[in-house]
Amino acid sequence: MTVNEPAAIEPSTWGPLGGPRTESGGAVDTAHRPWWRDAVVYEVYPRSFRDSDGDGEGDLDGIRAGLDHLQDLGVDALWIAPWFPSPMADGGYDVSDYCSIDPRYGSLEDAVALLAEAHARGIRVIIDMVANHTALDHPWFTAALAAPEGSPERERFVFRDGRGPDGNEPPNNWISAFGGPAWERTTNPDGTPGQWYLHTFAPEQPDLNWTNEHVRTDFDGILRFWFDRGVDGIRVDAAPAFFKTPGLPDADYGGDLRFRSGEWVGNPHWDVDDVHDIFKRWRRVAEEYDGDRVLVAEAVVASPERLARYLAPDEIHTAFNFEFLKVPWDVGLRRVIDETRETLAPVGATATWVLGSHDELRLTTRYGRVDSSSEVGVSPDIPSDLALGTRRVRAAALLMLALPGTAYIYQGDELGLPSVDDIPEDRLQDPIWERSGHTLRGRDACRVPLPWHGDEPPYGFSPDGAISQPWLPQPAGWGALTVEAQAADPGSTLDVHRWALHLRRELPAFRTDDFAWRESPAEVLDFQRGPHLRCVVNLSGEPITLDPEWDVLISSVPLDGPVLEHDAAAWLTPRTS
Repeated sequence: MTVNEPAAIEPSTWGPLGGPRTESGGAVDTAHRPWWRDAVVYEVYPRSFRDSDGDGEGDLDGIRAGLDHLQDLGVDALWIAPWFPSPMADGGYDVSDYCSIDPRYGSLEDAVALLAEAHARGIRVIIDMVANHTALDHPWFTAALAAPEGSPERERFVFRDGRGPDGNEPPNNWISAFGGPAWERTTNPDGTPGQWYLHTFAPEQPDLNWTNEHVRTDFDGILRFWFDRGVDGIRVDAAPAFFKTPGLPDADYGGDLRFRSGEWVGNPHWDVDDVHDIFKRWRRVAEEYDGDRVLVAEAVVASPERLARYLAPDEIHTAFNFEFLKVPWDVGLRRVIDETRETLAPVGATATWVLGSHDELRLTTRYGRVDSSSEVGVSPDIPSDLALGTRRVRAAALLMLALPGTAYIYQGDELGLPSVDDIPEDRLQDPIWERSGHTLRGRDACRVPLPWHGDEPPYGFSPDGAISQPWLPQPAGWGALTVEAQAADPGSTLDVHRWALHLRRELPAFRTDDFAWRESPAEVLDFQRGPHLRCVVNLSGEPITLDPEWDVLISSVPLDGPVLEHDAAAWLTPRTS
């Protein structure tokens, strides 16, 4: 496998950084401002971050070994994708035990040590809570299968009799996010066909019944378990899926049997109003603890207004902004920024800005395509201009990091890693590949292990003498993209992120909600954060001239005088002399 690397930038032509300015504004009162309102959060996908023991899979000791990089980068918090024991039918989003650590990653003691070391560096930790469903081997589900119909054990999940004379048809027409029906039939102990259970995602992920008080009480305890050990926040996976309309009526998909939850209105198994009772309860648990413990929702819903309901003052604190993540690299960015701010203002919620994750195409690949909207699992034959993609990644980073609110960086995006679209079919592991009948390659392309140093795989992901190859193959040609190589290059994509995060911490304007657009052409985004900080993003395809009354703090590409080239961004501060 090979990857076409983007053209290098000459360090000698790098923009006029010259060190951070700290005089851009007066004192900002942050005494009562929760940390998460302005945080930069780094997503760690633990299986692919760093392997400390040579088994080919990342682990908690690997995350600890990478804390120097994260501290140097300047992030405020980590979001760690599921670290619980799991059969890995869906990359850890099928949980066998909510109060333990998967042995492939380490132990509970390792998790506590990681929390302590991160906190000592001023880095908070958010963990992923997968509470819509469990794994098949979770003790609750194995007990439910062994118990008779109508038993308390089965009431923890969504079991129903099938339709038709012999119960051979699913209980209703609901579909799974991973393709096909959302129901799986069980087999009774005597070998006869049994009831069906609901799985909004893969069949290996049976849905919990959130009308059941035992489920609610148990999760109260699970949240407290992790808060007691020092976790600073909970990311709520698939938040709109928790509650289902009583009676489980058929859904009206309008003839489109794709799982398009971002378009559904009135769907009986997604974004049902009663789901908000659950999150009010979780908010009360979080507020039992000091330190501004935060809840973060993954909530793909039909409108900004529906999303704002999750962010009421007594529910979840913040939610991922999927509109911003999926909008193409064009003038639509301004529309999404405006809609986000206008929607959240009435509930007083802070915005979140996220460009990538373990479920999406890598930014470099996406932004290098003619259609730069986000779509996972597409054909690897779609061409991508990686040099253009890298250029846009850097500009997008400055745009995202200049906006008021929380920003998320997916591991490797700070390096400008592309998707690895040519993973051999026999190495693909995402369930989307199998569930789609081998028509969608799934999300493995963005989950390839990180390159740390060296010129050939495993690029320091695994230690010297590792007993196993990385769980997903790394391509040749990533030597120039490693952490070590980019840390030594003052013109690298990593360097852009480091400087931007350093400035974001230093400048008081970033610790306010100030935001105002300036007059500009439609294809130029130009806004201020108070009187002393300005961000300009050039989407026009042509060079523009920067305001001579403003000095450049940082630019995403080298500057030739006051000219900002296409697909580039700069932060500015008023000229003082």
